[in-house]
Amino acid sequence: MSRPPIATVLAAVVVGVGVGLGLGGCGSAAGPSPTAPAATATTARPAPAATGPGAGAGARTPTPRAGRIPPLVARDDVYAADRPGRFAPQVADDPPRVYVPNSKSNSVDVIDPRTDRIVERFATGALPQHVTPSWDLRTLWVTNDDGNSLTPIDPRTGRPGRRVPVRDPYNLYFTADGRRAIVVAEADRSLDFRTPHTMRLTKSLHIPACDGIDHMDFTADGRTALVSCEFAGRMAVVDLRRERLVKTFMLRTGAMPQDVKLSPDGRTFYVADMASNGVWLVDARALRKIGFVRTGLGAHGLYPSRDSRTLYVSNRGEGSISLISFRTRRPYRKWRLPGGGSPDMGGVSADGRVLWLSGRYDRVVYAISTRTGRLLARIRVGDGPHGLCVWPQPGRYSIGHTGILR
Repeated sequence: MSRPPIATVLAAVVVGVGVGLGLGGCGSAAGPSPTAPAATATTARPAPAATGPGAGAGARTPTPRAGRIPPLVARDDVYAADRPGRFAPQVADDPPRVYVPNSKSNSVDVIDPRTDRIVERFATGALPQHVTPSWDLRTLWVTNDDGNSLTPIDPRTGRPGRRVPVRDPYNLYFTADGRRAIVVAEADRSLDFRTPHTMRLTKSLHIPACDGIDHMDFTADGRTALVSCEFAGRMAVVDLRRERLVKTFMLRTGAMPQDVKLSPDGRTFYVADMASNGVWLVDARALRKIGFVRTGLGAHGLYPSRDSRTLYVSNRGEGSISLISFRTRRPYRKWRLPGGGSPDMGGVSADGRVLWLSGRYDRVVYAISTRTGRLLARIRVGDGPHGLCVWPQPGRYSIGHTGILR
């Protein structure tokens, strides 16, 4: 995959990003750490909410059909369908699990969040980066970046299937109408549009200016994507209906944009910048930057709370999580992991009580209380844990990454 010039990486280290030399931000994992697959609970917590046939049954909404973009549940909240208990019928019987791709171990660890123990481990292709729910929520895909393949997981059994050949899958998304998968081919600086089940290539959109193409999120209408270009310090705007580039724009020289998330009201994109140690604000209509808020060293992953009030920001370089108010667009609290750490990618539990994050350089997964910020468990996993997926999650359909459901 593409990598920045060594001078750029050295500069990033100087500003305190806290990444290994030559390894960029999301693209690779490194660092010595313990290996035993055991859990160390640090404080008691209530069991996760049940997900069986009776759980949240009154709150369920019909599963949308592929072919058109489903209307939002609430016009002023793109995450209104993601409230606790609002499970789609097809995930109602999926057992609660946390799927952890270990980039350097070429494996996935499966954690039972009720016991904080690994219940399964299986091999994948080389350099698994993320575990992504399909649009219809019936498959979890492991993106094997260097292995040029996707490993499907059946979330009903937690078992992998046969790998599907796909070029350079760093990340994976789906158009909001469910018609196409979008493989983020980082090394090729391309977005590859594919059929969502067979992964047959239909179009490759090459974006030469987007070095380190990594993460994205969509506008509220699902028609436009804002895409991060990690090693170019810029963002790309893509028309998803026409599958074409609209424009790119700079954040700043030396910026390293990572995760992207839309605000609940659909007006603002938040873009984590690992080199600037904070989050950019981008107007979701004009698609231009409008501000910046500092959070902490190595700002990386972005996750909305289940009540759509708070954005959790993982500061990988300093072992902390910043909380940004969606109402004020300002940070209002910071949680620090005991002894530090490298919180990276993950997601919020179905009941909203726990924030799960991979410890990228520490071979662990963190379970963090969203009520108090206390570390609930530190679970040993394989080497280089990255884009873990908490499953099942509330919502009607997935547009990708580790679980952006609407």
